[in-house]
Amino acid sequence: MPLHGQAAVDQLLEILDLKQVDAATFVGESPQTGAQRVFGGQVAGQALVAAGRTVDPSRLVHSLHGYFVRPGDPTEPIQFTVETIRDGRSFSVRRSTAQQHGRTIFFMSASFQVREEGLDHYLPAPVDVPGPDEVPTMADWVRKYPSRAGIFASSPQAIDVRYVGVPGWVPPGDRGASEQQRVWMRINGTLPDDPLIHACALAYASDLSLLDSVLSAHGEVWGPGGVIGASLDHALWLHRPFRADEWFLYDCTSPSASGSRGLATGRMFTRDGTHIASAVQEGLLRRVGERR
Repeated sequence: MPLHGQAAVDQLLEILDLKQVDAATFVGESPQTGAQRVFGGQVAGQALVAAGRTVDPSRLVHSLHGYFVRPGDPTEPIQFTVETIRDGRSFSVRRSTAQQHGRTIFFMSASFQVREEGLDHYLPAPVDVPGPDEVPTMADWVRKYPSRAGIFASSPQAIDVRYVGVPGWVPPGDRGASEQQRVWMRINGTLPDDPLIHACALAYASDLSLLDSVLSAHGEVWGPGGVIGASLDHALWLHRPFRADEWFLYDCTSPSASGSRGLATGRMFTRDGTHIASAVQEGLLRRVGERR
């Protein structure tokens, strides 16, 4: 049976706890779930861990921009090399590169800032959204569609994911078109207080359902009878303090899709409506059976 709750969270923490080889080199592992490629959120979170370990802990990550270059092999370790781009009075910038078999699979730039006070505003959170206790759990969806559950039914459940609407992996025809893809999420256990760990956990979670909003705009689904896809790039901005082990609403939309690519944007809000983070991602989306 796949791990759930704190046991799954502890495994996630082990995955994020990279082995340090030298001042700028780290090695990470992947969970053995039977997946054919490394989950994008995992390698992004690990790359951020590597970058963050080379920065003064008083400087907090506020943005990251990454590109997925090649699919990662989950059976092989991933080597992360961190380049110091700048250490200024207020900001530190790092470039973190992930490699397997001598080839780059992902690279990312991340910026860290000392705590400062300044102007503060944000657009309000969506209203009249059912809370996480009012929508189905992932287990509810798996029971309803066991033949479509796929990796969800066999992977460790370190993140509690609760769709406000219909997930993108239901059978074709069971999902109507919607401009919004809204999901409640939280780490399904307790994390240490280290802000870097919470940022890395949020980076991990931010890749879980973002591209789903592209399919949602068309009432499309993943898998047989639908679409296959892969992340091309990912950007995340962290606006305010948060805990990734407390509920946040991931409010996602897709402003454009063309050329077999889809663009998705997401905003993350705490239960009291505080805007904690924003994400943007472009993905490759093709009909199942198409070959290029």
